[in-house]
Amino acid sequence: MKHLFIVNPTAGGRDKTETVARRVEELFRNRSDKYEIYVTKAAMDAPEKIRRAAMDGEHLRIYACGGDGTFNECVCGAAGLENAAVCPYPTGTGNDFCRMFGPEQDLYRDLSALVDGWEHPIDLIECNGRYSANICSVGIDARIGTQVHNYSHIPLIGGATGYVVSTVMNVIKGINRNMRISSGGFKAQGKHALVCACNGRFYGGGFNPSLDARPDDGIMDVFVIKEVNVLTLIKLIGLYATGRADEMPEYATHLRTDRIDISFDEDNVINIDGEAVFAKEARLRLVPGALRLVVPRGMTFFGPAPDSAG
Repeated sequence: MKHLFIVNPTAGGRDKTETVARRVEELFRNRSDKYEIYVTKAAMDAPEKIRRAAMDGEHLRIYACGGDGTFNECVCGAAGLENAAVCPYPTGTGNDFCRMFGPEQDLYRDLSALVDGWEHPIDLIECNGRYSANICSVGIDARIGTQVHNYSHIPLIGGATGYVVSTVMNVIKGINRNMRISSGGFKAQGKHALVCACNGRFYGGGFNPSLDARPDDGIMDVFVIKEVNVLTLIKLIGLYATGRADEMPEYATHLRTDRIDISFDEDNVINIDGEAVFAKEARLRLVPGALRLVVPRGMTFFGPAPDSAG
């Protein structure tokens, strides 16, 4: 087995390459497995590195050393590869995918538990040719998340404050956008606040629209939020952020589906695991079992490890 550590030197605003390298070298000092540490040089160069590393057919484990963006790049590189498995090794600021595992999420920070872990197939959302392991969304939430970086460089603004400023600015610009939405027998047209498709549970630094979404259940939990005014948004957002949007069915529609199409009048931002893509259409398709996820030693979220089953 080969182990490939993809390190994003800009994750979290501080280069942790040396820290990761030291931990890896210490762990593999008495192991016979081969390993490589690759430091990314540009956005989306990880997928090509992963595909090249997997070409010889030897089993490959990929560790995404960064935040959600780094993990997404590694997911895109390993999707569909039978001899590759991926896991996050959080060193960045955004680790929303890991939040799904609750008290067990910190196992993904235990490098020894990851190297000794097992593998479990999970679903992916394919959106306009890019893959998502966690959440895709369009609407005001995606605009807020994308534009928060416009304010993070301003003194005294950053983190949660940056999100507040971005939210206020986007509310002023207008909450709703024209959308044409189709999923099986469900069809809607007109102004909507947002559409969110969940394979995981958390995004945006803590929003939890679905309390029971799983990345291995063959379905997406989709929330379609109709046109709202500012006062309704304030009331709805608290429910939506804590998995209780169903309490306002006059505004929120909850679908469980494996596909949804959304089109707009002009280019809109599409949030794919925290990464921004711009297009006039978002075509989302769930791909069952498209990725092998490394499950840390000791994690029970997916049930017992294969060698301890029964």
